[in-house]
Amino acid sequence: MAFDGITTAALCAELNTKLTGGRISKVAQPEPDELSILVNTSEGNFRLLLSADASLPLVYITEQNKKSPLNAQNFCMVLRKRLQGGRIVGVSQPGLERAIRIDAEHLDEMGDVKRVSLVTEIMGKHSNIILTEDDCGKEKIIDAIKHVSVAVSSVREVLPGRDYFIPNTQDKTELLNCSEDEIKATVAKYPGPVFKAIYTSFTGLSPLAAHEIAYRAGVDGDASVAALSDDDMSKLVAGLVSFAEMVKKADFSPCIAYTDGKPQEYAAFKLSMYEGGADEIESMDSMSAVLEKFYSQKQLYVRMNQKSSDLKRVVKNLIERDSHTLDEQLQQLKKTEGRDKYRVWGELLNAFGYSAQPGDKQIVVDNYYTNEKETIPLDPTLTAQENAVKYFDRYTKLKRTAEALAVQTETVKSKLEHLESVLASINIAVSEDDLSWIRRELSQAGYIKEHMAKGKPVKLKGEPYHYISSDGYDIYVGRNNIQNDELTFKFAVGADWWFHAKKMPGSHVVLKVKEPGEELPDRAFEEAAALAAYYSAGRDQNKVDIDYVLKKEVKKPSGAKPGFVVYYTNYSMTISPDISRLKEA
Repeated sequence: MAFDGITTAALCAELNTKLTGGRISKVAQPEPDELSILVNTSEGNFRLLLSADASLPLVYITEQNKKSPLNAQNFCMVLRKRLQGGRIVGVSQPGLERAIRIDAEHLDEMGDVKRVSLVTEIMGKHSNIILTEDDCGKEKIIDAIKHVSVAVSSVREVLPGRDYFIPNTQDKTELLNCSEDEIKATVAKYPGPVFKAIYTSFTGLSPLAAHEIAYRAGVDGDASVAALSDDDMSKLVAGLVSFAEMVKKADFSPCIAYTDGKPQEYAAFKLSMYEGGADEIESMDSMSAVLEKFYSQKQLYVRMNQKSSDLKRVVKNLIERDSHTLDEQLQQLKKTEGRDKYRVWGELLNAFGYSAQPGDKQIVVDNYYTNEKETIPLDPTLTAQENAVKYFDRYTKLKRTAEALAVQTETVKSKLEHLESVLASINIAVSEDDLSWIRRELSQAGYIKEHMAKGKPVKLKGEPYHYISSDGYDIYVGRNNIQNDELTFKFAVGADWWFHAKKMPGSHVVLKVKEPGEELPDRAFEEAAALAAYYSAGRDQNKVDIDYVLKKEVKKPSGAKPGFVVYYTNYSMTISPDISRLKEA
């Protein structure tokens, strides 16, 4: 699972075939480190996504059109001036480096044809998108989506006017230009496992590719290079040569390997080592389709994690503060537990205090509640009756404290329960609209100031998640607490079935019936329960306990926080939070 040089080569071949000769009609920058380029060709329009995100750099063709900010950023404006309207003349890759160069021609202000190159470097935290041009035989940087000064990198500056080059910092061999003897000598000098010898010695190969090459060659990838026989070494060299020929001929076979229904790996070549087992291999027509499908959820998670980080921090800080407050209150409440002792002592002193002598420090009397002797400490400076009053006062004070703390702890527990549910909503958020709903909820609860945009209230959109069960029943999932209330009390009817994770934050799930009182198949209940488990704080657990009940049994207490409900009779089941077989409607 790496965007290596082989993936880049497959993608480059695809882009060269589809985009060469096309005209760039639109350039947008939907994210600070991401570009969307629309290319018109004789075969149709293609939207190219280029991302230099440090955690998830990507390049692929997509049909999705992301919304762009109203004000274009500087780099986007430069591209619109120097690239928009231009014609793509070629897409290439330097060796097996993780870089894609798009060469384009455009007319400058004087009407002369100029050539520029847009280079996307897919190199982890060093990823970048750089616009360059030829200047008297030297390639110069026009601008970049990320500026890198000498204070940041001593290897290469990425600033307007600087020379452009790809730094060679890995000291690896270029497999495509090696002879068999050179390949053998390169592998043989590595002291470790075979698969490490492959990917650490040759440019553009990932550990996955190294394991696949060893598997195809019939060699144990985990074995030591020194332990290889001459025959094994010959097979390995032949496997590397064959792999290089595949890349040279652009004979790629994009695919995704699944484990337990979840995407596990992707590659630009056939994953032979996954065949014959319980894993599923999905072959696809293009590398772009593979990358978009594989990374869609991961990229969504990364982006949403970035956008929701401030909200998470606010909510976690509130949870930490209220948890500390609750701990202190519970400790104080514990100190009031023995208050009845003081009331009893006061009563016993009123009954038997006459036997106390002036100056006594204690008195032993018969406790008529326990029929045992009771030793009562006394203040020798006070009479027995005055000591009784003192104990009654202490009891009354502790009782008032306990009553006040009981109310306060319930209030804090309610706040914590609400905040935990808000945090769960943040964790399942998939769009900015979802976060806007959560901000509104936090604002209504008084935790944050209401978000306003240019003096107008934010207009919120968004519907519950909608799934269709295997038996054709509609299942709806609330995205946040406000929507949970609407789903349960405004959308669902009394005969529908309602699901929620037991004793943990989570979404309300409604299984719609087609006719009141009908008998639903067990599978529909299980799939709705799986959704309730997945959209809960127990998502990462193997099994989650789920409560389910007819919607008419679910009530909302007066004044309760959004999403909070009560029910007094229910069914339960334990289910895995696996919804891989369910598709959104």
